[in-house]
Amino acid sequence: MTLLVYDTTLRDGGQQEGLLFSVEDKLKILELLDELGVDYVEGGWPGSNPTDVHLFERAKQMNLRHAKLTAFGCTRRADAHVEDDANLHALLAADTPTVTVFGKSSPLHVRRVLSTSLDNNLRMIADTVAYLVDAGREVIFDAEHFFDAFAEDAAYAVDTLHAASDAGASTIVLCDTNGGSLPQDVGAAVEFVHRHTVAPIGIHAHNDGGLAVANTLVAVRHGATHVQGTINGYGERCGNADLCTLVPSLVLKLGNECRAAGSLAALSSVSAAIAEIANCRPNPQRPYVGTSAFAHKGGMHVDALAKCECSYQHVDPQSVGNRTRSLVSSVSGRASLRLKADEFGLRLTELAGGNAEGQLLSRIKHLEHLGFQFEGADASVELLIRRLDPGYSAPFRLDDFHVLVQGHPDGGMRADAAVKICFGHEKVQTAADGNGPVNALDAAVRKALEPKFPEIRAVRLADYKVRILDTESGTAARTRVLVTSTDGERRWCTVGCGTNIIEASWLALADSYEYALVGSPVACSGRKEK
Repeated sequence: MTLLVYDTTLRDGGQQEGLLFSVEDKLKILELLDELGVDYVEGGWPGSNPTDVHLFERAKQMNLRHAKLTAFGCTRRADAHVEDDANLHALLAADTPTVTVFGKSSPLHVRRVLSTSLDNNLRMIADTVAYLVDAGREVIFDAEHFFDAFAEDAAYAVDTLHAASDAGASTIVLCDTNGGSLPQDVGAAVEFVHRHTVAPIGIHAHNDGGLAVANTLVAVRHGATHVQGTINGYGERCGNADLCTLVPSLVLKLGNECRAAGSLAALSSVSAAIAEIANCRPNPQRPYVGTSAFAHKGGMHVDALAKCECSYQHVDPQSVGNRTRSLVSSVSGRASLRLKADEFGLRLTELAGGNAEGQLLSRIKHLEHLGFQFEGADASVELLIRRLDPGYSAPFRLDDFHVLVQGHPDGGMRADAAVKICFGHEKVQTAADGNGPVNALDAAVRKALEPKFPEIRAVRLADYKVRILDTESGTAARTRVLVTSTDGERRWCTVGCGTNIIEASWLALADSYEYALVGSPVACSGRKEK
């Protein structure tokens, strides 16, 4: 079956709590969605806010190759004529080839929300659709609360669909607006509509029951050919059907065709790029596109993957632009270590007299017992492997450091750090201050390294996380520090641990700078910096 994919990230996704798109944000996302091959992109509701009005104005200058930009709005007011409705005027002024309007399909909503009659609601739908069609627009009708309405009064719910399709709507979309429908109920309703209407059927599912993707897949199985959703599942309350899960499931699992199928290999990067624009931290465990989606920790799993790539992976990660990752931890086996070393271009069999695997595994188990965690710190793992080579010489070594924190009369704090660093037989001593002890220590180390290694100037701290491990120990608890660094091309993570947060921070920072000088081009996220 050939499906049409309709993205509503810019409108419905933008209603997510804590998410606010600027016009520039929306234009960037629109370009990404167009490149992905999405058929429709719902830009927003021009009758509701100035941002969306400006978006549609700016979008007129864009040369979209695939997507039809769509304006969104509602049916005419209950007491107004279409010619006098400001919302409909704004929809036409957006000058998009397609307009989507939603209308009530539930008698409860008609009577108690719109405060009008059931017959007038049908006229509102028909008048609105006909008015927009007569103005030369393709019209998509969203039947709001359709599945609740179907359970309440199936005959009337279907009457609203007929009112829209008879007036010229190109597609009638069944909306699970409250997001609480179950797959079997969605399937039965879609099948009934498929038998009793002629217009193409769409599905718009919210995720309040955690079933938005499942409900959409069931709807397609029962006759829907138009699917709506958002990138990363953004949306009001619990979000919408996640297109990053939905589209690969439709294409790779069910064998459906859609224009976006040709760009599936870009899906992971598009997901990450839009998350960055939205300023939302990506969930690493999201299906298909999450950084943990194809990450394997158990030694038995990794051993099987080395022999048969499909043994513990439901699809080829590259089909969605992702990659297989083996995680190193105390539960890792030798196969995990070999695969991880291979990622770095290193051969464990050539190190430590052929006993590198055993030594490395013992070292990792010992360090994790002390509180280290290497799953998210590939750069530290690579350095552990390199240090097994008798011929390896670290570019520098910390000999000693001293950090002093003191208060100012005005209530502020100041930190001073002094470090002694060895370069072979040469010893360099530097000092620097900062707004905190870690900042001062970092500045002092940089001051010592940069004359010898100018490339360190490009390295910057991208993230710094602190985790208190044994909280019952109070202020004597061990502390784990995870540092993410970048040089503009690569992005890597290192870890440190100790009873002193300064010590833990130094270990993570030292690994970060050592990796910057000797590490392989393997990023902690598997993707280059933008």
